[in-house]
Amino acid sequence: MVGGVNTATFYASYLLLHPHMPYFLAYTLAFVVSMVGSFFMNTYFTYRTRPTWGKFVRFPLTNVTNYVITSVGTVILVSGVGMNDKIAPLVAAVAAIPFTFVLSRKILTRTA
Repeated sequence: MVGGVNTATFYASYLLLHPHMPYFLAYTLAFVVSMVGSFFMNTYFTYRTRPTWGKFVRFPLTNVTNYVITSVGTVILVSGVGMNDKIAPLVAAVAAIPFTFVLSRKILTRTA
């Protein structure tokens, strides 16, 4: 459920930003917004652990993988496949959820 809420937050942010800037910049800013929300939702709901500054600093490591997968996927879907640039980020984000889940579990459940 957290992954779904996070994906919806990302996509809503992307759609709000997209008309005002190039799609990849909108994508990147929406990604940062959703990453912060994801940290808090995952600590409180998914893993039922307390957020700490140490975890917050390490958490972007999970998102580096997510960002690479979804960025490359978005560019391939838009430029290579010709998918609409409003839909491609959502498709790429859904495909990256399993990878991000595994990495965030390792970081957020590890004792700091």
